[in-house]
Amino acid sequence: MVVTRRGAETGTSGPSTIDAMADGNPIPSRSPAAARTSPYLPTPLERAALAIFPVILLFGALFSILSPHTRHAPYDRATQAHSQDPAFAPSYFARKSNLFNVLFVKQGWAWLSVTFAMFLLTHPATATATLRVRGAVRWGVVTAWWFLVTQWCFGPPLIDRGFRWTGGKCELAGREVVMGDTSVGEMVTAVACKAAGGKWQGGHDISGHVFLLVLSTAFLMEEVGWPVLRWSGWRPDERAIVMPDGAIKGAAVEAETRAGEGRGEAWLGLGGKFAAVVMGLNLWMLLMTAIYFHTWVEKFTGLWTAAMGFYVVYIIPRFVPAVRSVVGLPGV
Repeated sequence: MVVTRRGAETGTSGPSTIDAMADGNPIPSRSPAAARTSPYLPTPLERAALAIFPVILLFGALFSILSPHTRHAPYDRATQAHSQDPAFAPSYFARKSNLFNVLFVKQGWAWLSVTFAMFLLTHPATATATLRVRGAVRWGVVTAWWFLVTQWCFGPPLIDRGFRWTGGKCELAGREVVMGDTSVGEMVTAVACKAAGGKWQGGHDISGHVFLLVLSTAFLMEEVGWPVLRWSGWRPDERAIVMPDGAIKGAAVEAETRAGEGRGEAWLGLGGKFAAVVMGLNLWMLLMTAIYFHTWVEKFTGLWTAAMGFYVVYIIPRFVPAVRSVVGLPGV
């Protein structure tokens, strides 16, 4: 029997090929092209990790329907939440004033930024200047998407624009429009409406909590997961990329460092452990959001909006070399 192995550093992602004789006839080798993942889609490992988001949302939706305590609690569709009165709220986590929501989710992007900076600057898997600069660029792109969706997009953020495009309005603004002040009715945001004592209702309100929690968790999965896997040598990099000449190869061909350099050492380090805690809290609060806040459609669009940002930052560079030359790939 003759065994030929292809290492991860050669750019092929298929398993070892074996040529053997059985009953006098050669057994065909498995084609590396057939084994390689698609550069246009998440890898099997990524799909398994990303599947946790719709699973959590589905479980939360079913729990809210099946749980008598939650199902019978008063629900206000204008605020997309159950009663905030402690005597009627179905859970501590159903109240927007709970500490996890106020101190963690409401400051979610700050937590993400600090966590990523800690990992990027301290973990040996990202020790080169190029890896750190490109990591910072990816953080900048993801942050820009978060900012456009939730904070400002040449005026109201995309969430508020979508709400108005689907027929939503501020009740207070509506009364002022009748009195002749159309500027308030056209430009008011959800934050301004609620601050003025109005009700933001009538349109489709994308779940900002779902968007934030999914996008930030997926970001940390990519930025921590792939560098740690490559550095530790625990699992081969199964990502595929399109080269400038059109050839499809394993992402390892563009790697600056050798796989498995940290084999036998502590894989996560302080930054990785902190990221794991933040991701765990994100998933818990995503479950609480799924159970107690928003309609199913609003949660689904929050998930979909986060998925759009994920695809742009982490999948498109795999098949567009010009983009990859700027943003790179995590761990490569």
